[in-house]
Amino acid sequence: MALTQLAGIEVDLVRKRMRSLRLTVYAAGRVRVSAPLHTPLAAVEEFVRTRRAWIEKHQQQFAARTPAPQLQFEAGETHFYQGQAYTLAVHPADRPRVELHPETRELHLYVPAEATPEQRAALLTAWYRQQLRALMPQLLAKWEPVVGRQAASWGIRQMRTRWGTCNIGARRIWLNLELMKRPLLCLEYVVVHELNHLHERLHNARFWGLMDQFMPDWRDYKAELNRIHLTPGAPPDAD
Repeated sequence: MALTQLAGIEVDLVRKRMRSLRLTVYAAGRVRVSAPLHTPLAAVEEFVRTRRAWIEKHQQQFAARTPAPQLQFEAGETHFYQGQAYTLAVHPADRPRVELHPETRELHLYVPAEATPEQRAALLTAWYRQQLRALMPQLLAKWEPVVGRQAASWGIRQMRTRWGTCNIGARRIWLNLELMKRPLLCLEYVVVHELNHLHERLHNARFWGLMDQFMPDWRDYKAELNRIHLTPGAPPDAD
């Protein structure tokens, strides 16, 4: 996609059917502006100019993030579960399974001896999904009364650029599977964040004011999530 210079910043300018301008900051400082089809270029440039400080702040945050390690799912690697580091132990077994040993901080992977790294990764991913699926009902039971909104449904995805999303019309929230590797309160922050979109669609002053009301320490958990890349080469977008 060709870049456009706006207010001294190179941006990907995308025009589509929408009602308002939207700004997104990606990895390596890339900036994308989505604009309604007939918005004058001068108005788009002014939109970018007024948000220059916000753009630069998030570019700096992305630059400071710790890259995710390239994992081979071999014995001795460090893997994370609910914010805690676990050493991976791999055992040959006919019945594939995963066992968590909190007392020794070990994650035991039982797989056939000929299992490939991709197969070991798939087994561990399925285990993370199972843990998150079991945890979500109690988190919703805890936070829906606090937020005062109820999700009609929820789902789990392996997302490369979002920790969570909310389909407001369907009242359906999606959680990134990677959240099971982060501290539990970070997962709870994303649950509250997405439920809050059932009050307010935009990330505006009202939205963040409600976050202060529902979860006063939300900034700490957001900062923790901003500290690390979701997947190698694909950090999450700024919101």
